[in-house]
Amino acid sequence: MGSASYVIGLGSNRPHGTHGRPRAVLAAAIGALAAQGLTIRARSAILRTPALGPSIRDFANAAVLMESDLAPPALLALLKRVERAFGRRRGQRWGARVIDLDILVWSGGAWPPLPRRAFSGRLAVPHVALPFRDFALAPAAAMAPGWRHPIACHTLRQLEARRRKPRPVDRRPRDQ
Repeated sequence: MGSASYVIGLGSNRPHGTHGRPRAVLAAAIGALAAQGLTIRARSAILRTPALGPSIRDFANAAVLMESDLAPPALLALLKRVERAFGRRRGQRWGARVIDLDILVWSGGAWPPLPRRAFSGRLAVPHVALPFRDFALAPAAAMAPGWRHPIACHTLRQLEARRRKPRPVDRRPRDQ
């Protein structure tokens, strides 16, 4: 496989013994990705976002635009190794974590190629929840606004605008 571009989402809401608070953990994780031979082309600002699910700590979230010769499954394996090196252990879904690294989008389109079936726990690129999660979409759209989502067929900027668009108020009479 030739060089491909990826947008990787990063999140942390637990301090690390060496790297410190979540913002510093994200910076260290970006450095660890570069040390693994991944070429970092751009990085978003780090956002503070509320936790989903049972975790009570806010998250630090960011995204990086990077290049790699790795196919999505091999890149995912590398991301999981970096997570383990930072002390990430599988545990409660949506619980507190020192680092979370996700492939959000890939220049190769969809993985596995379309048409695809969603299987729980299987790699799916673009990330299936990207259009619905501000904490991933906002940093990705800020850094790569013109990147076209291969399934939604909108740019990341357009997807983010749709997320932020006010929803109509239900004006039906209460007695119906």
